[in-house]
Amino acid sequence: MAPSTTSGAPFGRMLTAMVTPFRPDGGVDYDGAARLATYLVDEQRHDGLVVNGTTGESPTTSDAEKDRLLRTVIDAVGDRAVVVAGAGTNDTAHSRALARAAEEAGADGLLVVTPYYNKPPQEGLLLHFTEVADATGLPAMLYDIPGRSGVPILTETLIRLAEHPRIVAVKDAKADLFAGSLVMGATDLAFYSGDDALNLPWLSVGACGFVSVVGHVVGADLHEMIDAYLAGDPERALEIHRRLLPVVAAIMTRTQGAIAVKAALNLLGLPGGTVRAPLVDASLEFSARLREDLTIGGVKVPEVTIPEVAR
Repeated sequence: MAPSTTSGAPFGRMLTAMVTPFRPDGGVDYDGAARLATYLVDEQRHDGLVVNGTTGESPTTSDAEKDRLLRTVIDAVGDRAVVVAGAGTNDTAHSRALARAAEEAGADGLLVVTPYYNKPPQEGLLLHFTEVADATGLPAMLYDIPGRSGVPILTETLIRLAEHPRIVAVKDAKADLFAGSLVMGATDLAFYSGDDALNLPWLSVGACGFVSVVGHVVGADLHEMIDAYLAGDPERALEIHRRLLPVVAAIMTRTQGAIAVKAALNLLGLPGGTVRAPLVDASLEFSARLREDLTIGGVKVPEVTIPEVAR
């Protein structure tokens, strides 16, 4: 089955920013990553996966680990899902190199996050994103997340960046639906919700899909939400949105997202594994409450899973 894309959704509609499973000794669990990617595509209806994004703890993985992980996921699901490679760092030269390596590995596209910590001016963002987009022939999705990067990509900057032939989409975690609406009205950029709490509102103003975190455990439900909304059934989409609220709250609001979603995967007996410092694994108390909230949201959590990575 070929990857599901349309002219209005260049990377598909339902994507998840995939975690990087780590073994207890800290190494990357490549076999686990392949199993997780297969589960997300074949059982959770994902059109695509983002590999080596910040949810994948990319600041703590080496370039060699990134390359092997990307190739592992492409080998596992690249014939039936879009595989987007995270290539964003706070170093433009490094980001260009990661972009070229991702193209060589066979990625379908790039996700390029706003440089973090540096707090560049808007002209610096223009330079950074343009240089990364110029480095390959791959389509690029910009990742606008000022809560982590410290700097938003302003509306005027996005409009200018949209002139680049390979900058085709935005993953928005800025929570400004009006600003996004202005950009969508002025450009052909495809918007993806990067904030699971706002998935349905983003659809209502013209977003084409999601790059999710909770999609690790409820991807099929989110795909159904998209299908219902696009089929003219907003009531059904709203029903799904409300049912999933406990899942979104549990994973996205109580601790760092990679910590929470790895705990959720471990509860389900899926390859989540540990996190790398400076992150710390979820506590037993957090995991117990997480189990309850997942169950309330309709996720079938086994009574006992081995191993549950929690301490």
